[in-house]
Amino acid sequence: MKLERPYRLDEIAAMIGATVKGASDHAITGINEIHKVEPGDLVFVDHPKYYEKALNSAATTILIDDPEAICPEGKALLISKQPFKDFNTLNMHFRPEVRPLEPQSSDVKVGRGTHISPGVHIGQRVTIGEDCYIHPGVVLNDDTSIGNRVVIHANAVIGGDAFYFKQYDSGRVKMHTCGCVIIEDDVEIGALCTIDRGVTGETLIGEGTKLDCQVHIGHDTVVGKHCLMAAQVGVAGCVIIEDHVTLWGQAGVPSDRRLRKGTVLLGQSAVMEDTEPGKVYLGSPAQERKAAFRELALLRRLPELFKKG
Repeated sequence: MKLERPYRLDEIAAMIGATVKGASDHAITGINEIHKVEPGDLVFVDHPKYYEKALNSAATTILIDDPEAICPEGKALLISKQPFKDFNTLNMHFRPEVRPLEPQSSDVKVGRGTHISPGVHIGQRVTIGEDCYIHPGVVLNDDTSIGNRVVIHANAVIGGDAFYFKQYDSGRVKMHTCGCVIIEDDVEIGALCTIDRGVTGETLIGEGTKLDCQVHIGHDTVVGKHCLMAAQVGVAGCVIIEDHVTLWGQAGVPSDRRLRKGTVLLGQSAVMEDTEPGKVYLGSPAQERKAAFRELALLRRLPELFKKG
C-alpha cells in the first residue's frame, strides 16, 4: 500500500507510540507485508526466526519488537512491544474500512462497451476496462482493477479479505486487509469464484487466464498469463504461478510455492514443493507423472505379493 505522501519516521512513531532508531526525518512512502516490500516501505516482524529476513529485505523501515536490534545502514527501526497490532493500526489509519450503503460506489470508472448486469456490487476505487461483461450477483470489492474484455460470471467475489490471522492466547486477531486485486486483459472468471485482495499489496490474475467455476485464489498470489484452472481448484496466499500453467479439477497449492512455466497439475493433486518448468504432476503430495504412475502400478501388486508370502 502506497501512502498519499511521504511520512517522517517520527510521525509514524507518534501514531503507535513506538521508539525509533534512525533519523527522525527518515521517509516512509508505503506499508507492506514482507512478501511485497519495496524501498520506502515499512514492514513488521515479531518473531526472532524472521528478524534477519525483515532487516535484510527491500523495506527501509522495520517495525520490530527487539529493542537490541541493530539498524542496517540506510534504514530505520520502529521498536514496538506488539508489532502486529501496531502494523494493523497503521493499515486501518491509512485505509479504514468503509461499509457501503449503496450497491455501487460513485467513484467507479467503467470503460466503453462494458456491460454491468443488475445486482452487481461495486466498491470504492474500482476500475473496469472496455468491452467487459460482469454477470449478475458479482461482487467487486474496493481497490479492484479490471482490464479489457474481461468476463466475470455470476456470483463471483473479487477482492475479499485476506485469510490472515495472528494467534494469541485470547484468540486470533485478523490482519486488516488494504491491498488490491488486478485482473489483466482477456481474463474469464467462472461462477462462484473467489479472489482475495492482497494484505497490503496486490493479487494478480495475468492476461488471458481462464478460471472455471468455484476456483479460489488466496491473497497476494500472482497468476501468470494464459493459465487454465478447472473447477474447485484451491490456491493459497503468496503463491507464484508462472505463464501457461494448467491446474485440473480440485488441485491444490499451499502458500509460498512457485509453479514454473508450463507446469500441469492433474486433478486432485497437491504440490508440496516448487515445480519444474513444463512437467506434469500427479498425486498428493504431487510428484512427476511417470514416477507417480509407476508407484500406483506397484501398489496394485501389493495384494498379489502378500498372497505369495
